[in-house]
Amino acid sequence: MKILLIDIEVAPNTAHVWGIFDQNISINQLLESSYTLCYAAKWYGNPKIMFDSVQKSGKDKMLANVHALLDQADAVVHYNGSRFDIPILNKEFLLSGMPPPSPAKHIDLLQVARRQFRFVSNKLDYVSQALGLGAKTAHEGHTLWLKCMNDDRKAWKIMEEYNKNDVILLEKVYNKFKGWIKSHPNHNAYSPDVCCPNCASRKLQARGTQRSRVAVYQRFQCQECGSWSRSIKAEKKSKESLVTI
Repeated sequence: MKILLIDIEVAPNTAHVWGIFDQNISINQLLESSYTLCYAAKWYGNPKIMFDSVQKSGKDKMLANVHALLDQADAVVHYNGSRFDIPILNKEFLLSGMPPPSPAKHIDLLQVARRQFRFVSNKLDYVSQALGLGAKTAHEGHTLWLKCMNDDRKAWKIMEEYNKNDVILLEKVYNKFKGWIKSHPNHNAYSPDVCCPNCASRKLQARGTQRSRVAVYQRFQCQECGSWSRSIKAEKKSKESLVTI
């Protein structure tokens, strides 16, 4: 299975306003809407981190490059990408006249954090530090984005480092979360051998049985990521299925 990890950085909307608190901005006040400044991505298990930006390649080439990556992926890992990164990229593809990338399974680690755990904060920076995996790259804040929009080369170097580091943290958190992801794409669909659905390991330990209303299945726990799975073929019929009503 080809798994792509991705993170994007986006320019803010630009508008004319008369105040700084609780503003209701109309469309005719909008000078420029947000757009993708850059992206960082890597294939899971491959150390190479890819980076591209409007400053490096121009908008059209950058979008074509990230579109090609998404088009190759069987699964895409992101953090809040279901509500942010992916819809923003889809908007950019649409406006540029590009077709949708080929369908892929999406693994949003923010959703995993919210559903499976109760961290004080679900932000990537907090979660990665809580797990002892490192922290986001420090920067000057909103000003960095403005400097990049104005083609400041020093700012772009920091932005590239920041964006790439987010993908490094994303992969580390993914490795920690992997055994807890309930809807992870099944690696068995891509492997000729029986393996862990979540991480593709063959180190599966038989651990009891799992019962449904009609059958009993062998249950397994992966000795690498810790996830639980069951056999596809039933071991025997459940007693409930033998009772006629």
